[in-house]
Amino acid sequence: MFRTALRTVLAHKARLLMTVLAVMLGVAFVSGTLVFADTLSHAFRNQSAKSYDDVAVAVTSYADENDAEQEPGISEKTLGKVAALDGVAAAHGRVDGFAGVADPDGKLIGVGWSNKGSNFAPGKDGKDPAYTFTEGAGPAQDDQIALDADSAAKGRYAVGDRVRVATNGPVKEYTLSGVFTTKDGAVNAGGSLVLFDTDVAQKLYLKPGYYRDVTVTAAPGADDAKILDAVEPLLPENAEAQTGKALADKQAADIEEGLGALKQVLLGFAAIALFVGVFLISNTFTMLVAQRTRELALMRAVGASRRQITRSVLIEAAIVGAVASAVGFVLGIGLTMGLRSGMAAFGMKVPEGPLVISATPVIAAFAVGVLVTMFAAWLPGRRAAKIPPVAAMGSVHAAASAKSLVLRNSVGGVLTGLGAGGIVWGASAAGDTGRMLIAAGAFLALIGVIVLIPQLSRPVIALLRPLLVGVFSVAGKLAGRNAVRNPRRTGATASALAIGLTLVTGLSVLGVTVGRAVDKMTTDNIKADYMVTMANGGHLDQSALAALEKAPGVSAVSPQQAVYFEVKGDFASASAVTPGDIGKVLNVEVVKGSLDTLAKGGIAVAEKTATKKGWKVGDTLHVTFNDKKKGSLEVGAVFKDSEFLSPVLVSTEVANPHEVKPYIPEIFVKTDGGQSEANEKALIDALGDNPAIAVMDRQDIRDQFGGMINTLLNIMYGLLAMALIIAVLGVVNTLAMSVFERQQEIGMLRAIGLDRRRVKRMVRLEAVVISVFGAVVGIGLGSFLGWAIGETFRDKIPGYALVLPWDRIGLFLVLAGLVGVLAAMWPARSAARLNMLTAIKTE
Repeated sequence: MFRTALRTVLAHKARLLMTVLAVMLGVAFVSGTLVFADTLSHAFRNQSAKSYDDVAVAVTSYADENDAEQEPGISEKTLGKVAALDGVAAAHGRVDGFAGVADPDGKLIGVGWSNKGSNFAPGKDGKDPAYTFTEGAGPAQDDQIALDADSAAKGRYAVGDRVRVATNGPVKEYTLSGVFTTKDGAVNAGGSLVLFDTDVAQKLYLKPGYYRDVTVTAAPGADDAKILDAVEPLLPENAEAQTGKALADKQAADIEEGLGALKQVLLGFAAIALFVGVFLISNTFTMLVAQRTRELALMRAVGASRRQITRSVLIEAAIVGAVASAVGFVLGIGLTMGLRSGMAAFGMKVPEGPLVISATPVIAAFAVGVLVTMFAAWLPGRRAAKIPPVAAMGSVHAAASAKSLVLRNSVGGVLTGLGAGGIVWGASAAGDTGRMLIAAGAFLALIGVIVLIPQLSRPVIALLRPLLVGVFSVAGKLAGRNAVRNPRRTGATASALAIGLTLVTGLSVLGVTVGRAVDKMTTDNIKADYMVTMANGGHLDQSALAALEKAPGVSAVSPQQAVYFEVKGDFASASAVTPGDIGKVLNVEVVKGSLDTLAKGGIAVAEKTATKKGWKVGDTLHVTFNDKKKGSLEVGAVFKDSEFLSPVLVSTEVANPHEVKPYIPEIFVKTDGGQSEANEKALIDALGDNPAIAVMDRQDIRDQFGGMINTLLNIMYGLLAMALIIAVLGVVNTLAMSVFERQQEIGMLRAIGLDRRRVKRMVRLEAVVISVFGAVVGIGLGSFLGWAIGETFRDKIPGYALVLPWDRIGLFLVLAGLVGVLAAMWPARSAARLNMLTAIKTE
């Protein structure tokens, strides 16, 4: 039976090509994901280990900057005690924070969130072991800096050049003293690293005489554990010490965890692609079995049992799966290399390291490829074994009995009904419970629709038939009839497209609906013309607020400064704002009282918080501020809750005396005459043309809040493209094998006058009908799922209302039709080129 199966595969290798491609793509996705994750994990682990090779003990301070009673970090005195311990060769103090470097055009080098500044901490030999200088030397004066090699190259800077550097305060110019290479994670993530003189870095990021971190290097032969035991008693309460090895292991574990989440997401999309591939494979083997009824009957007649017939089909599937898995695994390795290059192209550096191919991806690739192919071929194999030998010898194909069709439709109807019920139940339940119910219901509904789809094909395609006949005449009529001639085959082909478009449509409905709600929320709540933020997402310095207040053309400006205070043992989150201006830049809808009380030292409270806490206008709250000082605040207003406002508003004049360093994430600005190039330039100039500060207009603000949704949608579309490609291969495969089956019929049509052009049109229209049918089913189910999932969190998003993206739905239908046209090119050409006399004689 094995030899027979092998010869059968070789005899039908052209017809099995699409199956091989489908399995190959799915396996490439799986193996590529596993190899990529292993390679990245190995590279980052090695980098982490190397970065701590010379570190015996690492000390980190977790001091609260706003707590004046505790030390802000590790003092010079403590550092000196650590350096004097037995077995310690050197101890280097580190302090770091944000530092953005401007290129010659004034633009920020790097990606913002990973732009970092630190201090150059040389030892007795004048060298800092964390950095290797390729040009010049480390900074030795207040007006000097050193830059990492990549940033220097991007900015076209050489030693001796003046470089503009932005921290949280005003932009300053420094002289470039040196260029270095480093293993720092910020640089590897596509950012930049600026080294300052230690005194400068301490003033910028912490406090003179203090460090945030300390790295301890051991003398030859010293024991790291003993050094750790000696260091720990010297540290303040808010500092923690670990051995370099422990810290490297922790970083490696964090890397594994982060890559594990990415790997799970990618494998999920690979599973979708393989699930879609099952329909293509099953269709292929069903058609092959139907074309080999005489051959199979002869095998039965000479003594082959039903089990042997089924086994032969499964062996064929195993051979196909093994070949596809081998090719797919090689393609997966290529995909890994492409992903690494792609990350580098987007500015994300991947540490150097070999391609890691462990046993897991190899076993997974072949197991997945072979098992999926055999699973898909199992049902066609069973059908092949059930064909009566006599009927097969007479070329009478055993049609599905009425009983089997009734049973299939009944099972499909029950599953679909249960799934739809679960989805509706989940939508009404909301929250995580609701989403779990929707997931279970979606699975049942999808399986049910797949089971029912052959039955659905007749009425749906019947609606399209008048259009086909009216526009395309005979070719359209034949295409419509051919599409429903074999409902099982049409259903299986359309199912692959339906699954892909269910997911794509569901994501689109959800993404567009949420995006529209967020956009409306943004435009309804923001009156300001501009929002000013740091490029790295950090906090602005008070000097930025002062500069904006003095900028020409500014009519109102208010920060949203994050502050906290304690009321009766509970912490209250608040925003310090500018009284009088806050109502001009943000929509604050007052329910009771007046915002004017903010200028008198009062507070405004959100409605839900006031109800929950039992606070009313006129109440006096006894509070404890960040600096542990006590005070009294009177509730002067209650306002409607807003996503852009903290639960409590207080004047900056009340909050600032209790803040060591005010935390200002954003500043809203209203200008005379609204948005204009002149007003925007005035703000940028007032901020000193700081490359690290973003001045966003209203459209930029909308894009910031809604842009992430569109980015995620595009990523999802890209990942789902694999499933749609496999679905397209399914259409090509079905049509090609259908043309082969209908050679005699096509020859007869040619003989009675159907020319080549109309034969091509007939095949193309058949493909378009099947594709559009699958698209209609997928779009309908996807829209239903998008609505249900949205209902589970509509309470969390103010102004949420279902939006059906008709433009995208229309595009999906057009693309489905285009898929049909493209998929039919080869089969249509093959059908048109058939020799009619040869075709008529074909059995």
